[in-house]
This record gives sequence, structure tokens and C-alpha cells, in this order.
Amino acid sequence: MHDDDSARVFDWLDAAAERRRRAGLVRELRPRAADRAAHDLDLAGNDYLGLSRHPAVTGAAQAALREWGAGATGSRLVTGSTRLHADLERELAAFCGFEAALVLSSGYAANLAALTALGGRESLIVSDAGNHASLIDGCRLSRAEVAVVPHADVPAFAKALDGRTGPALAVTDAVFSVDGDAAPLAALAPVCRAAGAALVVDDAHGLGVLGPGGRGATAAAGLAGAPDVVATVTLSKSLGSQGGAVLGPARVIAHLVNEARPFIFDTGLAPAAAGAALGALRLLRREPRLAARVRGNATALYRRLTAAGCDATRPDAAVVSVRAPSPATAVRWAAACRAAGVTVGCFRPPSVPDGVSRLRLTARADLTEDQLVRAVHEIVRAAPPGAAGRGLG
Repeated sequence: MHDDDSARVFDWLDAAAERRRRAGLVRELRPRAADRAAHDLDLAGNDYLGLSRHPAVTGAAQAALREWGAGATGSRLVTGSTRLHADLERELAAFCGFEAALVLSSGYAANLAALTALGGRESLIVSDAGNHASLIDGCRLSRAEVAVVPHADVPAFAKALDGRTGPALAVTDAVFSVDGDAAPLAALAPVCRAAGAALVVDDAHGLGVLGPGGRGATAAAGLAGAPDVVATVTLSKSLGSQGGAVLGPARVIAHLVNEARPFIFDTGLAPAAAGAALGALRLLRREPRLAARVRGNATALYRRLTAAGCDATRPDAAVVSVRAPSPATAVRWAAACRAAGVTVGCFRPPSVPDGVSRLRLTARADLTEDQLVRAVHEIVRAAPPGAAGRGLG
């Protein structure tokens, strides 16, 4: 039996839920069917290269599962490191052009690890206002002084770093996940060097899409392997698996192994996920044209949507954003697309830093011309009044 006071402990949650409902910001979990790909067109997931179901990738996961079991069994520093983890780190670092790599259980954990271990009470972190939530949380947990600067504003980074004498980091997404625009890395790097600051780049949306053969945004900007550059990546997007990694100088990676709490105290990445990521990485190395294919499909989506009157963003990588009039309208628009068999992302505050709700579309390398035509047709047909209007031509 519980008394009346204990039953009221979480009454405040009801008021919070009502505020979300009135603002059109209620989020729901919608489990998908295993065979959905056979019937629906997925433009919401981040499987940019279409590798999550590729036989070479699923086969590598199955082989790892049979050899190593379902779980890593412990933290990487205890029993959680396998030969697969070491092979993945070595090959990922070599592919992306860095000296060393460290694999963690998620891209989120990789960002927390990098910023908390490289930041600290005596440090300054300068962070782009459009950065992903994991970078924001990493800044907060680092206990460093944090300066948030306007999105993609290189002079603002320079001003924030000017005169700094202690340890400093500049941190930015390589490709911003909401609008799909790329950071000005080539312009930002010399600003950091002039100030004696390290540059930390979250290349989650660049790996497999940008750079020669999909080697990422840091490679595209000529920064891969630089002694003052650290990159983080996720294994759950272009590599179709799960997990994350930090790439950088060997001494940085050694420091993370000894100091990064999200690495030290977390169970290692499951062997099947490590095996799948390694299989996908090797496939990408054999088929470098996949990166160009996904970029081409993203551009085709953008051109068709804008021709139909949609307010879409020009993609720098695989993400195309389409603005919606309001959060509630975005939800209804996404639901109508889903009912027509086209799944799209729906981004609303607080996930969007500028407060503008959007449909978020992700191109894939394996999309056909017919699928692109169908996707745009259904998105435009489901559009609310004023969101599209010139027809498909």
C-alpha cells in the first residue's frame, strides 16, 4: 500500500505533458516492422550507403556473434576488448587518415569522451551554436569554460579564442544534422592554429559521404592526421552498424584510454556491431563510388523538391531539410507521408536550434531514380497549404 503523498510525487509530469501536447511537441515511439523496407521508402534513417542489410555486413556481424558471443562482457579495460575492436580501430584510423582510433559504444559516448577528457576546469571550449546535443552535453560535462558562437561564424570563433593562453578547443559538427550544411573547416583550422587551440570535429554525417572515397569531412578539408585535429565518428550511419570512435594523434587516444570516463566505465561495443562496422568499412574501401552516389541522390532530391515549390536546403552531404510552417503541421505532414509509404524525419523544437520545424530527408546511395520520383511526389502531395505549390513539372 502507498499513501496519497507518494502517489502525487510525479504529478508535475502531467502538467509538463500537457504543455508539450499544446505546443505540438509530443514524441512517440513507433516500432517498425522487420520487413518494412520491402514496402516503404525510408528517407528518415541514417543508413546513408544502404549497408545495414548488405550481406557482407550482416555476414560479418553473424561471424562475430558466433566467435565472440552476444556481448563484450565488460568494459574495454577489463574483458571488453576483442581482436575485432583492435582491427576496427586500426583500419578506421588508416582509412580516415589519422594516427590512431578508439572505439566506444556509441557516437554520443565518443563525443562525451573526447570533450570531457580533453577539456577541464582550466580549459576553454568554443562551440558552434548548431552543434549536436552530444557535443553540447560534452561541453557541459567537461567543466570547462564554454563560449557558444553563432553558427558557422569563423570570425566569432577567432574572437572567442583571441588572447587565450591556456588550453583551448574549438568544436563543431562537420555536417550539421538538421539542415545538412557543412562546417567551414578549411577556414576554421588556421584560426585555431593561430590561437594554439585544438580543433575537434564531429564527422558523424561526413564519414562515408564526404572526402575522397568517403573518408570524411576532415579528409576533404585536408585536415586528416593533423597533430592538432581530433575527429569523432559514428558507426551507425554510413557503416550501417552501431557504435562510435574518436580519431586523432596517438597521444590523444592514449589519454582517452586513461582519462575518458565514458570509455573507462562503459561496457565495450558488442562484437557483432564491431564486426558489422568492420565489414562495412572494408566494403566502402572496395566501392569508393558509394560516397559520390549518395551525394548525387541528395542533390537530386533537393532539385526536385525546390522545383515543386518546397523550401528545401541545398545539401552539402546526405541530408535535405524541408521547412514546415509549424510543429503541428510538420507532424501532420510527416504522418501523411508515412501513410503513403514514405518515411521522413520530423524535427521540431528543441531539436532544432533555430526553432523552425522541418521534415528531414536522408538520401541513400542505393536509391533508384524511380524511388526519388515517388518520394518527391508523395511529399509534395502531402504538403500542407503554402509548403509546396508549383507542381512537379
